[in-house]
Amino acid sequence: MNTSENLTNIVESILFGAGRPMRLSEIRSLLGTQNIDAELPKIKIAINALEDRYLSSALEIKEVASGFRLQIKNEYGDYLYPLWNDNSNRLSKALMETVSIIAYKQPVTRGDIEDVRGVSVSSQMIRSLLDREWIKTAGYRDAPGRPALYETTKIFLNDLNLKTLNDLPPLPEALPVEGALDQLEAG
Repeated sequence: MNTSENLTNIVESILFGAGRPMRLSEIRSLLGTQNIDAELPKIKIAINALEDRYLSSALEIKEVASGFRLQIKNEYGDYLYPLWNDNSNRLSKALMETVSIIAYKQPVTRGDIEDVRGVSVSSQMIRSLLDREWIKTAGYRDAPGRPALYETTKIFLNDLNLKTLNDLPPLPEALPVEGALDQLEAG
């Protein structure tokens, strides 16, 4: 087995065994503990080789906010749902609306979220997002009561298979009231 193929297999085993995204520098550090001197460009070449290897596979290498991970392609996810028949982790529409507002408008306060949603945001909803580590407190607004400012985390990006917030889909453009009425009248 040649050296580059061996490095590719070692990187594959690290990504498989880690169970979480790994940065190139973390992979290099792990290789260093085994006296394997691999520079970042060689590790990236190994990851590219893995991406090619998985083109016709159910697996893929995905780069997310926290690094690279080995995962199952989306189109094969439905076959795994019976294995994970736990519905306790389902997300409510209100929770998804709340985290979406935070993602697009961050940093925001609970009051900002309530202004956008038009309904109150429960402490339990914020606690749920904090417990999932999808959001974090990013500071406090200089206003009466010093409300907490919330923003999304790398874990949120990782769980949604995103590398950066720029990868979020664009928000639909809101129509001016007159334009919306004209479109409704036009059918």
